[in-house]
Amino acid sequence: MIEKIFRKKSPAVKVQSDMASKQVRYEALVKTLHGDLYRYAYWLVHDQHLAEDLVQETFLRAWRALDSLKDEKAAKSWLITILRRENARRFERKRFEMSEFDEPAIVDHLSTSTEQQLEDHWIREKISQLPEEYREPLVLQVLGGFSGEEIAGMLDLNKNTVMTRLFRARNQLREAIEKGNDIKERYNG
Repeated sequence: MIEKIFRKKSPAVKVQSDMASKQVRYEALVKTLHGDLYRYAYWLVHDQHLAEDLVQETFLRAWRALDSLKDEKAAKSWLITILRRENARRFERKRFEMSEFDEPAIVDHLSTSTEQQLEDHWIREKISQLPEEYREPLVLQVLGGFSGEEIAGMLDLNKNTVMTRLFRARNQLREAIEKGNDIKERYNG
């Protein structure tokens, strides 16, 4: 009789234990990776509120599929992949009218100079002008800190293709910076 009582309670206790464990894992993911996901989402959509919505939807989908995440070391790339797919779903659901919006400044709250802020904004602008096929791997590498192999997995591309796109993106960015420096020298000289 006593064994039957413990057997009946043990599945409920196990479920509660599993839920508590899932909650702890989820909260750790959110706390650790929220900033990285937001920065990446912002680079994708160039809108603060839309980026916040994408991150929220990403974490909602992550909660539902958290049991499928077996390797905690792969959590960041797993979440980035979810975010990319959620962004693609946004276009499947509705066609948006695309127009130019002023990019709100994402500024580090440390005391950075106005000149540094202007330079950072100028570089972000140059990166955003790159073709998407070059911009996306570059942002994943620079902001996300992902390797070429990880980026290839997220974008469903061959690693060599990713490395070529990164090389071309850096070259195009370097050319834009050099062109900008030449223009500055003409006006300042």
